[in-house]
Parts: sequence; C-alpha cells; structure tokens
Amino acid sequence: MRRITSILILLLSLQSVAQTTPQDSITFNPQQQLNAAQRLLSGNYGKAVTVGAYGETTYNQPEGDNGELDVQRLVLLFGYRFNDKTQFVTEIELEHVEEVFVEQAFVNYAVGDNVSLRGGLMLVPMGIVNEYHEPTTFNGVERPAVDNAIVPTTWREIGVGVTGRLPEQSLTYQAYVFNGFKSTINSDGDVTGFLKGSDGLRGGRQKAIKSTVDSPTLSTKIEYYGLPGLRLGLSGYFGKTQAADDVEDIDGANIGISMVGFDARYAFKRFAARGQFIYSSLSDTEAYNTLTGRDLGSAMMGYYAELAYNLLPQDNEQRLFAFTRFENYDTHAETAGSLERNDAYNRTDITTGLSYHIAPGVVLKGDYQFRSNKLEDSEVKNRLNFGIGVWF
Repeated sequence: MRRITSILILLLSLQSVAQTTPQDSITFNPQQQLNAAQRLLSGNYGKAVTVGAYGETTYNQPEGDNGELDVQRLVLLFGYRFNDKTQFVTEIELEHVEEVFVEQAFVNYAVGDNVSLRGGLMLVPMGIVNEYHEPTTFNGVERPAVDNAIVPTTWREIGVGVTGRLPEQSLTYQAYVFNGFKSTINSDGDVTGFLKGSDGLRGGRQKAIKSTVDSPTLSTKIEYYGLPGLRLGLSGYFGKTQAADDVEDIDGANIGISMVGFDARYAFKRFAARGQFIYSSLSDTEAYNTLTGRDLGSAMMGYYAELAYNLLPQDNEQRLFAFTRFENYDTHAETAGSLERNDAYNRTDITTGLSYHIAPGVVLKGDYQFRSNKLEDSEVKNRLNFGIGVWF
C-alpha cells in the first residue's frame, strides 16, 4: 500500500508540471508539425519536467479470418530541462502489453539559436512516419507498409550528431553517426542471418539492446519549408551492417547499405496530401545469402501517395478526414547471383477510410485495405481495421 501511495504522489507531482497544450497532427500545417520528442524539447521552458504519452488500440479483421484486438503500443514520454541549453528526452514503449523497449533516450545541447548537438538513442531520420508516428499524425489504423517493410519503422539507433535550421534558406537539417543493423550472429558454430527477403532490413534493428558495433553509419536529412503549406524532405543513410568479432571477417557476414528517401507533405484549407519514395541498394548480398541461407534482395523500393479531405467545416475543432492511400513496395526490387526475384515480395496496398479527430490529441480511425502482390495465382487477404489513438 505504501508503494502504491508513493507512485500516486509521484504521478500527481509530475502532472503538476506537465505540458498540456493541444497536439499537432495531420490536420495542421505540416510546416508546423512536431513529433513527440520535438514537443518535449520546445514545450518545457519554465518547467523542469515535461511528461506525456501516446498510444493506440487496434482491431484487424483479415477477410475470412478471425479478427485481432491489440493494444499495439503505449509510449510514455519524459523530458527534463537542466538549463537553458541542455535537455534530456526519453520515450518508454510498451508493445502488445508484454514487451518493454526504450524508443528514445538522448541529450540535446543547444549550441546556438538554430543549432543543437545530440547524443544517445535517437530515431533515424528517413521518410515521414519513422519520425512522425504518433497515431494522431497519420491516416490509417496501421502505419504505411512502406515504412514497415522498407524503412523500417520504428528504426532507432545509438549515435551522435547535429540538428538545426537555416531560416534564410527555409531549411532544416540533421546529420548523425549511428551504429547500424546487425546482420549475422555465430550460433553454436553456425552463422545465422537476421536479414531476409520478406521484410528486408527489419530483423536487423538492434534497438539499443546490447548493440553490436563494428563500423559507423551516416544518416542525414534536409527539409525545405519555403512555400506555404508545403514541406519537402530528402534523406540518406550510408554504411555497413554490424557483426561480432567471431564472424565479421567471414565472407558475407556484412552487407553494405545505401538508402535514399524523398518525402512531401502539403496542406491547404481542408485538403491534405503526402507521399514518399524510398530506395535502398544493398551490396554483397550474394555472399550473405550463401553464408546464411537467406534470400535477401540486392535492392528494395517503396513508395506511396495519399490524398485526404476534411469533411467538417475548417473552423470546427473536430476534423473528419476521408482519405485514400496507394502504396507499392518491393523487397526484391533487384536480386544478386542465382537468387530469383520472388514476386510475392512485390506488394500493393490500397487503403481507404476515415480519421475522426474528436479532440486535439484523440482520433478514431477506420479503413479497408485492398492488398495484393505480383505472384501468379497468389491471394492476399484484404483487411478491415479500426483503431483509437491518443497523444498528450
């Protein structure tokens, strides 16, 4: 009982210093959009501690199968301001009510008005959703498949770097040195690979869990916001995967990665649009597949385009977006050596539905997904989705 009382007192004390202003979302100008970490950094002036959270509960019903209800994630947000220049941000994520991860944990030091140094566990700036994945910031119950299979969201690693703004050029920039994906491990004398054809690099995310470090990788992003309502981004990620000392010298233990991305967001009155294109070139995949028995492609590609329209009056606090998103993504865009392209990995999703923002920071979602791939006589089940998302 004493422990419970102490926890309640702590939560009440944190609430007294919490930032409680309405959240930014897709309903606002993308030039002003902030993600959770940015809001913690910008919203805690005059306060030592800032707290918040975001989360989503989903229902997925594949055609002809049982549906699934899931608390997909609950992320607790904490920021601490040491002084006018130095702040700390962390996000603690609970997935599916059974797994706990640290999603971000970094120190931000403001060198000047428009430039900051950062170090710790941070999101890799690639595409839109990897940085802006709070449920009120995107349409659709599920995040775009391009961001899961190609990017892959939520992608974060430990590193150091610089971020800032060039106001006269209407540009923002980020540049980091990270540790990279883990490609292989020595398991009882056999080399096991984490990367494969169906989801590309996703299995190699280290998530700061006793991460193996072999060689650094470079991640950069530049964004342009010089035209009203428009935000453009150009991202790059370059380096090699990581392998432990007992396998790193084996031919095929590591692969090279060159990933580039372009994204765009636009809003005008009740109309909104967004899209992105991601291309990743992978080297030494033939040797990697020979060593591990995997089917990793030598190139991956994905893109989507989305249109949305607010059905409610513009001056209404509530928003009701009807949207449609078309996306195509192929984790076997190219293959090396004798590996044949698997057309099951060349996939197309068309998602259409509604996002009802009943209050700033609360959204109800529903959509239907038409899903297919290029494999002859293959049948991919369409899916009905519903969800509730919050962010405060």
